[in-house]
Amino acid sequence: MQTGGGDQLHSSRLKIVVDADGCPVKDEVAKVAKRLNLPVIFVANRQMRIPAGQDFRLEVVPELFDAADDWIAENCDATTVVVCGDIPLASRCVAAGAHVVDPRGRILDEDSVGEALARRDLSTHLRDLGLPTRGPAPFDARDRSSFLQALDRVIQPLLRS
Repeated sequence: MQTGGGDQLHSSRLKIVVDADGCPVKDEVAKVAKRLNLPVIFVANRQMRIPAGQDFRLEVVPELFDAADDWIAENCDATTVVVCGDIPLASRCVAAGAHVVDPRGRILDEDSVGEALARRDLSTHLRDLGLPTRGPAPFDARDRSSFLQALDRVIQPLLRS
């Protein structure tokens, strides 16, 4: 496990960046990255175990509000596949040209991220009004499978181009 450093930020080589705090698919990302020989940067605001890999590293950011999100958004571009479940972060990454997949297998792009933000904002507003809302369903094996399929759908065309 490596920490820190910024030597891989904006290269022409495709890379995967993971919002690692609470990410349930770190091992799945690692398997795909090893198979395709892709570097992975796991970003977190604390030390954590990451899957072992020659080209994997942990970027530890300060324990400040949105520090991991800020680092990811500032260090992604069209050569980056971002794995995150945070809709506002996904929106920032899409705006920077990155490709975003959430842990449940939803691909967020220019067409879908605006709708996702609107749904998130509506749910927040309803909760603020004291109205009941449903939280996310428990994460299960189908979500892992959907994630792997979506990650492949995003990565394969990028590797061919």
